[in-house]
Amino acid sequence: MSLHADARAVLSSWTAPDAAQEELRRAYLEHLDRHPDAVWRSCLPGHLTASAAVLDAAGERTVLTLHRKIRLWLQLGGHCEPGDSSLAAAALREATEESGIPGLRLLPVPVRLDRHAVPCGGGSWHLDVQYAAIAPAGAELVIDEAESDGLAWFDVAALPEPSDDACRALVGAAVRAVRAAAPAG
Repeated sequence: MSLHADARAVLSSWTAPDAAQEELRRAYLEHLDRHPDAVWRSCLPGHLTASAAVLDAAGERTVLTLHRKIRLWLQLGGHCEPGDSSLAAAALREATEESGIPGLRLLPVPVRLDRHAVPCGGGSWHLDVQYAAIAPAGAELVIDEAESDGLAWFDVAALPEPSDDACRALVGAAVRAVRAAAPAG
């Protein structure tokens, strides 16, 4: 299955948690229908990206990166690449590369969508498909200095500034998903 077909399948089967997310889900599907290159950076009206909120197993701490260009503390993620077999694979690759944590476990379905303006190609949109990932116990961070000016664990109830509402909303959705996926006991 192509990455484009995977994106369509993921978004077609995803149950949005509210009306605003459902509106975005439908807009993403329409974008995929209009643009055969919708998953690639070259699609300048906008392109799908994949990101992940990385949390500890209890859903109490999250990893954020101080984005070198944007100068905000954000989740890990980015553009799809030709070797990515799926949106989930792209999110997991990006989270692993940017955190330096081997053995991340990605929850199987997206937790949220976010559409935001970016400077790609002189001005474009990222149609971000956002996942939750769980770090193994004792995970240590390894900063990629080419992409980030900082990388750290933060309490999910005390995210750092500067950040943005989209990152805070993703962390909240990821916390709910991770806690719901945790074994009872």
